[in-house]
Amino acid sequence: MKQQTPRSFAHSRGLHSLVLAAVLCATSGLAFAQGNTAASRFYEDALQRFEKKDYSGSIIQLKNALKDTPNNLPVQLLLGKALLENGDVVAAEVAFNEALRLGVNRAEVVERLGRSMVAQGKQLDMLAHPALQPAGLPNGLQLQMHVLRAGAQADLGQIAPALKSIDDARRLDSRSPDVWLAEVPIRIRSKKFTEALQAVDHALSIAPNMAEAHYQKGSILHVQGDLTGATASYTRALQLDANHVEALIAQIGLQLDANRLEEAARDAIALQRVAPKDPRGSYFKALLAERQGRVPEAQAALREVTSLLDPVPMSFMRYRSQLLMLNGLSHHGLNEPEKARQYLEAYLRTQPNSPVTRLLARIYLSTGSVTEAANLLENYLKNQPGDGLASNLLGSVYIAQGKHARAATLMQQTLRSQDLPEYRTTLGMGLLGSGQTAGALAELEAAYKKDPKQLAAAIVLSQLYLREGQQARGLALIQTLVKQQPANAGLYDLLGQAQAQNGDAMAARASFEKAAQLSPDLIQAQLHLARLDLDARALDAAEQRLTNLLKIHPRNTDGLATMARVADLRGKAAEAQTWLEKARDNSGSRELRWNLALVDLHLRAGRPEQALAEAKIAQGKSSDNITSLLFYSRAQLAMGDAQGARGTLSRATRLADFDADLQVEIATQQLAAQNLDGAYYSLDKALTGQPESLPAQVLMARVEFQRGEVAKAEQRARNIVQKYPRRAVGHTLTGDLAIAQTRPGPALEAFRKAHAVEPSSSTTLRLMQALETQGNDKGAQEAAAQRLRQAPRDTVVLNALADLHARAGRYGDAGKNYQALLLQQPQDVSALNNLANIQLKLGDKTALQTAEKAHGLAPANALVIDTLGWAHHHFGQQDRALSLLRDARLREPANPEIRYHLAKVLAQTGRQGEAQEELREAMKTGRPFEGSREAEQLLKTLN
Repeated sequence: MKQQTPRSFAHSRGLHSLVLAAVLCATSGLAFAQGNTAASRFYEDALQRFEKKDYSGSIIQLKNALKDTPNNLPVQLLLGKALLENGDVVAAEVAFNEALRLGVNRAEVVERLGRSMVAQGKQLDMLAHPALQPAGLPNGLQLQMHVLRAGAQADLGQIAPALKSIDDARRLDSRSPDVWLAEVPIRIRSKKFTEALQAVDHALSIAPNMAEAHYQKGSILHVQGDLTGATASYTRALQLDANHVEALIAQIGLQLDANRLEEAARDAIALQRVAPKDPRGSYFKALLAERQGRVPEAQAALREVTSLLDPVPMSFMRYRSQLLMLNGLSHHGLNEPEKARQYLEAYLRTQPNSPVTRLLARIYLSTGSVTEAANLLENYLKNQPGDGLASNLLGSVYIAQGKHARAATLMQQTLRSQDLPEYRTTLGMGLLGSGQTAGALAELEAAYKKDPKQLAAAIVLSQLYLREGQQARGLALIQTLVKQQPANAGLYDLLGQAQAQNGDAMAARASFEKAAQLSPDLIQAQLHLARLDLDARALDAAEQRLTNLLKIHPRNTDGLATMARVADLRGKAAEAQTWLEKARDNSGSRELRWNLALVDLHLRAGRPEQALAEAKIAQGKSSDNITSLLFYSRAQLAMGDAQGARGTLSRATRLADFDADLQVEIATQQLAAQNLDGAYYSLDKALTGQPESLPAQVLMARVEFQRGEVAKAEQRARNIVQKYPRRAVGHTLTGDLAIAQTRPGPALEAFRKAHAVEPSSSTTLRLMQALETQGNDKGAQEAAAQRLRQAPRDTVVLNALADLHARAGRYGDAGKNYQALLLQQPQDVSALNNLANIQLKLGDKTALQTAEKAHGLAPANALVIDTLGWAHHHFGQQDRALSLLRDARLREPANPEIRYHLAKVLAQTGRQGEAQEELREAMKTGRPFEGSREAEQLLKTLN
């Protein structure tokens, strides 16, 4: 009994425990049943939805279930599956890991968890995850994990480990077609097509009716260029599985390449039905719409692509080169170069020898990254030397860099392999930049003759004709293009530019308006119309046009910068600065134009410190940009730092190589920096690279003269006249050299010849100046009158004639000319200001009204303020006069005439001491000014 007691005790205790447990379980079960009836219903409904592929609905119901039972394992597992199928890979990974935490057997989640991680670009994390190691899993799952690991390893460039993983899978089951198909993309990536075909054929021998195997074979044949074989394989894959997404995509691509648009459209609809969230379907929709001229639809479809791909982490995208390229192309199609750039750069890191290089190079060019474009193409052509299109693009890049001779050499080599008109076009442009005008004309004419659709050749050729004085041929060529393509708004815009260049503003306006009518969205046409308004000083019209444009395109930097020009012409420097800063802030990180425009604005406003600061910002954007260096040196010169400017210009000289145009500009600034030898060196480089460069020849003659090499300079001028007898430039140079030697007779003769061979605003002005200087005022008037009979709308000469009359005291004639000028340019501030001064001379009371109008257009212009103040003084309004003249003096303290005007009013209002101070400061400048005698007399009376 003593032995039985413990046993009995133990038994009764165990029974008690079991009863207690049973009670607890019953109670717990009752609570669960009461609390989770709804959760159970949610789960069952979610499961049915999942089986029907209503993944979104399934997710909603599963989340409802989790509200009451957050630790419900079946719910978490099904939620992970639904999220994965719905494309939410991040949330799917979280759900699967939560299921693991709750105790799910890892075999239930490993394959899906692995896929969710790979889809996020977490290849390394997936390979290292302890729960995702193949060892210990059932054979079928081990095989799947080895295949999944092989793909992840291949993404990471670990080809040998990837092939080992495939071998591990084959050891488990060599009769599975998946273990053979897994090898195919790895072999394609390594360009081992024979091995790829062997693998896919092995898979087909096992599973001849497997759609994926036929698709993979098609992809190999496609890459090899066997389009017939590829088409057959894709067709077979779709016969076996009409919803095979990759086969559909590949087939649509082939149909588009063959321009079989109806078939492509049909299959694109099928693709959208099968995979509505696949961005490739949206991209095909965009391509089809674009080819059929439905631009808004194309743009909307591209937006669909970017909205699907932009949120995807780059960590995932970097292993999916096709998606990188797709999003890059879509952003490019939407004219978003900076976004396109980042995706295409990432794509080329995985596919460095892809022809996509050409597109990225074009984007670099469009955003001003010329050096990057050159480096990219040069590296690409080392591996793909036969890509003529890339060579042609590199030629264009060299031209953009100013390396015209190198561009010409490259294109001559390219033409030996294949003679295409577009290659001759680039060669012509290279020769043109090298100063070989005759060769350029020949190549461009040959390109256009061979292919009249060569718009680039025709455009450059027309501009070359215009530049060479063959206006009729240039305009005729563009007009021919317009007749061939009467609906091409861009060509009307080009015609307008040519007409404006030819001085026919009225015809230019009609062409720009036609361009805008054909394409209301053509921003350039609206900008050109605004610029015509500005040239005519119709500032209100320009401002209204630009305001309308900026309402639609508020970040258009050209529109913002042109608005700055409106403000600048009105004398509103602060407003102009604000507009340019907006243009700068809305431009790309490598865009320099608006930084440099701000530098120019600050320099013109006498703010060298701000100019230098902005120039430094531009240098930070692109330290080797030659234009940026030239603006930087201008700012240095304005700061009085000639030594610093010389250093900057020396660097620019090295970078400019043998580009004549750039070296001429550098030499011009070297002269401003009093570096005669530096200017000579730059011009010598220019003429070494381009011996026929006319601007370099002309400036070299001037430099030689300053160096005391008079005979050389004169001989160079004679050579220019001999080579270009129908151009004014040689005769003008001869005249300038004669003036420098105080030989007025030969100078006048040379200026007459220049004007005779090439009558223009500039030759007329030079002749007028020479005649006036020699006391032949009547001759100067006649030269102006003759030009105005030939070109009545030449406002430059009309203004010069008015100034001539004013200097001679013929105020009535001067007033008539200014008024005639204002009929053409009613908002010309300078003409209004001059007319107001003339009217004051004549005692005309409308002077005040004219001055007020000028002031309304340019309220910050010191000269305009001075004129208005002087007018108020003349008409007895001394308080208003004093206020205005103080303002003008503060804006331009170095102007002695403004100080004299202020002193005059100060003296009349009893402020003799202040008046004396202003007069003394005016006299200190040593500058001649109108009223200087009266100022001296006034100072004497005040002493």
